[in-house]
Amino acid sequence: MSTPSPLLSHPGAVAVDGGSVPAHFGSPLREQRELAEGAALVDRSDRDVLAVPGADRLSWLHSLLTQHLERLADGTGAEALGLSPNGHVEHHLVLADLAGTTWVDVEPGTGAALHAYLERMRFMLRVEPALVTGSWALLALVGPRGDAVLTAAGLPVPAEPYAVLPLDGGGWVRRMPPIGDGAPVVDLLVPRADLAARAGALVDAGAAPAGVDAYAALRVQARRPRLGVDTDHRTIPNETPWLGGAVHLAKGCYRGQETVARVHNLGRPPRRLVLLHLDGLAEQLPEAGTPVLTGTRTVGRVGSVVRHHELGVVALALVKQSVPMDAELTVAGARAAIDPDDAPTALDDTVAAARERVQAVRSGTIPR
Repeated sequence: MSTPSPLLSHPGAVAVDGGSVPAHFGSPLREQRELAEGAALVDRSDRDVLAVPGADRLSWLHSLLTQHLERLADGTGAEALGLSPNGHVEHHLVLADLAGTTWVDVEPGTGAALHAYLERMRFMLRVEPALVTGSWALLALVGPRGDAVLTAAGLPVPAEPYAVLPLDGGGWVRRMPPIGDGAPVVDLLVPRADLAARAGALVDAGAAPAGVDAYAALRVQARRPRLGVDTDHRTIPNETPWLGGAVHLAKGCYRGQETVARVHNLGRPPRRLVLLHLDGLAEQLPEAGTPVLTGTRTVGRVGSVVRHHELGVVALALVKQSVPMDAELTVAGARAAIDPDDAPTALDDTVAAARERVQAVRSGTIPR
């Protein structure tokens, strides 16, 4: 467990089970509404942070990751994945390039493994990756009034998604894609020693404290998965929205590219990420990894399961591509239904024809 956040000393703060940041401050549903309608500050300082300075950093990361990074402009960011040789997702990285350093934040507890991999891949290049979680911490300011809070606190306001601006005293502020039903998000990287002071200044400027439970509810609504929660060891990018935001489909070779390209060009992936609506009758929410069943047959697994202030109990789930939209599903005994917006994408004629040809080759029935 990492060092407990100083924000846990705030009145009403309840820590994440086994974690170091506040899960909530006494009213998770009210906190969700602050994120959706006002401005709320979320302590995400449990995320691991890496710093990668060096003249070769962008071309080097470009060669290792799924994103096109070799010409990433100063003051911008991106999302990227690190894949296994078979194309399975091993890391989800959020990047910010500023003043000669590429900053990377990743899921809690995954930074050491990513750092070890990057060290193995350095060779003779001019890069110096370092795990700096002990010195730097991430906050998130969420909600339609977030920009007004930044302005009131005397902080810069990035305009476009993934725009990055420096903070006086070190760190940066980065615009991220919205969550929930369009709630704006900015991340702030601050010196860990200044975490309490920075958070206090934002609260004084009008942000309400909110826990990561509220953030998770809006993240689930927006179909934004978490590595290791909404994914498993078999997950490939094509099964998730990351294919559209963290993968550059036209860039050169990287580890695992063959799987990504083959599935994208010749057919649909074996599973797809969907939003499930659960009946909400059980007091205990299902845990991540709980099977999704149709009858007695397993057709998927749930990841994040949350109580949403408008949608009720909802979950992100990876289900088999063959599961019909009207399937009668259960999760830990609760009835579940796929959200109507998550119907599988129809194949266009070219892709469908290519897929049929591949299937014919595999079955030995291709016409001569």
